[in-house]
Amino acid sequence: MQKIKWGLIATGHIAQAFAKGLKNCETGELYAVASRTDEKAKAFAEEYGAEKAFGSYQALLDDREVDAVYISTPHPMHTEWAIKAAEAGKHILCEKPMAINAYETMAIIEAAEVNGVFLMEAYMYRCNPQTTRLIELLKEKVIGDIGVIKATFSFGGGFGSKGRTWENALGGGGILDVGGYTTSYARMVAGAALGKDCSEPIEIKAVGTLGPETGVDAYTCAVLKFEGGIIAQCATGVGLTQENIVQIFGSQGKIILPHPYAAGRSQAEPAEIHVYKRGSEPEIIKIDSPVTSYAYEADVCGRAIMAGEKQANYPAMNWEDSLNNMQVQDAWRKEIGLLYDSEKPENMPSVTYAGRTLEHRKPLMRPGRIEHLDKDVSRLIMGVDNQVASPHVQAVFDHYFENGGNTFDTAFGYGEVKSRLVGQWMKSRGVRDDVVVISKGAHTPNCNPKALTEQLNSQLEWFGIECADIYIMHRDNPEIPVGEFMDVLNEHVRAGRIKAFGGSNWSLERVEEANAYAKANGLQSMSVVSNNLSLAVMEKPVWGGCIHVHDEESLAWLEKNQMTLLPWSSQARGFFIPERAHPDKREDPSLVNSWYSDNNFKRQKRAIELAGKYGVEPINISLAWVLCQPFPVHALIGPRCLAETRSSMRSLDIQLTPQEMAYLDLKRDDSA
Repeated sequence: MQKIKWGLIATGHIAQAFAKGLKNCETGELYAVASRTDEKAKAFAEEYGAEKAFGSYQALLDDREVDAVYISTPHPMHTEWAIKAAEAGKHILCEKPMAINAYETMAIIEAAEVNGVFLMEAYMYRCNPQTTRLIELLKEKVIGDIGVIKATFSFGGGFGSKGRTWENALGGGGILDVGGYTTSYARMVAGAALGKDCSEPIEIKAVGTLGPETGVDAYTCAVLKFEGGIIAQCATGVGLTQENIVQIFGSQGKIILPHPYAAGRSQAEPAEIHVYKRGSEPEIIKIDSPVTSYAYEADVCGRAIMAGEKQANYPAMNWEDSLNNMQVQDAWRKEIGLLYDSEKPENMPSVTYAGRTLEHRKPLMRPGRIEHLDKDVSRLIMGVDNQVASPHVQAVFDHYFENGGNTFDTAFGYGEVKSRLVGQWMKSRGVRDDVVVISKGAHTPNCNPKALTEQLNSQLEWFGIECADIYIMHRDNPEIPVGEFMDVLNEHVRAGRIKAFGGSNWSLERVEEANAYAKANGLQSMSVVSNNLSLAVMEKPVWGGCIHVHDEESLAWLEKNQMTLLPWSSQARGFFIPERAHPDKREDPSLVNSWYSDNNFKRQKRAIELAGKYGVEPINISLAWVLCQPFPVHALIGPRCLAETRSSMRSLDIQLTPQEMAYLDLKRDDSA
């Protein structure tokens, strides 16, 4: 078969090692190289035999002859160029770490998924035969049951010296530079010991010493606890040379790998596994390794690309492996108090992770208008209670906005930090006029006009804005006459602090009473109701004071009055994911208590059936049922990751028939 034509983005030492590896691989060849200057690119191309040289990374991506790219820029640049490479249709081998945190890693994976390209993180030791043989030994239990893993990768770069490894702006420090080797090794070994690919730690503890001035980790140790009583000790650093070996201790002996990471850049390192089994002589297992791990790595990628695969086969790093490993590195950094300056909310950049100005790259999601509001509102509304940090907000909000979302559901009860993150995101991206901000307040026990005003003013200050597009009372208080609430809400409308307003978990009788009061007194009425509606009936309230409208009378009222509904938990908290909700699965008490019933499982079964017809997932059918109601619906979603947002968007394209709607809700017994 024709060889893969590789393009190299950056020309540092690792790129040189990969270029040498390409000379000894079977599936690929060096075709092009890009640097930040023509001179560097041309010099590299001449030395390593590349056919083309480019003075910019984008120019390389624009070359149609390039099949795959190897990205070896400094860590913080990986995300931008990996996303751009995916969008250019190039297959990607990205040097480790894939990004500086799990949220950026998630954005890269999403780009690869959407654009249908191969993506692998370059932990080259995972491609070496030594690793494959080690996994075989562990699964054979040659040293019994594994108890402790010790993995070290640390070098002395001169404590506090200048250079990339010490620069905060370049993602310096040991955890990102080489610490990921130790965590990936520990997770792999623990997984093999437990009879699976990788295992994820259930507890992480760490201590570390931060370097002067830039504050990155000079050296640090982490302890990871896995299921089955397995404990891993991981040590790394850029300011201290340690013995870079891996030791595995089992009930019947130990295994030592003197060269675990097989990191030789110029020539193949000896591949050896030392086995010390109780009652037996030590055994040194030599593994034939005639080429460097970079050559093996290039072939792992090449064979997968030629086979039309988008991910590498284990033990090479697949997407889930990379994301989980980065989450461990994030947790390790959090334990020692290392947050990069670029991750701090006040430093949120003005561009997306792809390095571009934020804009809608797709039309608004089936937009609709809400009475008293002068903006279109996207059919799916982003809930902001699941995004926990500035990098998380950037990844999730940018992705939602680029795909045609523009409405954000916030609440005083979600806390000041999350409201400030929303405000900082809007300010940094310059999109305040392009988004609809929903503010909620007056939650029990502070459900009264005075608390409503105080909380609204606080939230507007947190956002850094003067007006919320929609204000929703988070609860009702029947002890207070409805007119008092309508009076204060209209006061805020007149003052320019809110535009439209409504009630969440209000009975429709109280909504009707409120709007009658408004009409009688020449006031603005409620425009929205935000009660629960999902295909699964909420059998018991998720939280105190919750109300659903999944009953004949309520649905008929909404249809008759054409009142806009903004339903929360519109996907029943994942009930329509069979792997999550099943009569035998009872790990999530809130899911069991609120949604488990015979009728709901009948609805789930029918959603699974219709999902097969439409070629989607059951949860897409459940959300489509909500969106296809005969009254205006803008559904609240609460994605934690980009894949969940993408999944929710699939529901927008499903138009269920009246017969299917009735069948799903158990109002028809025959197959739709």
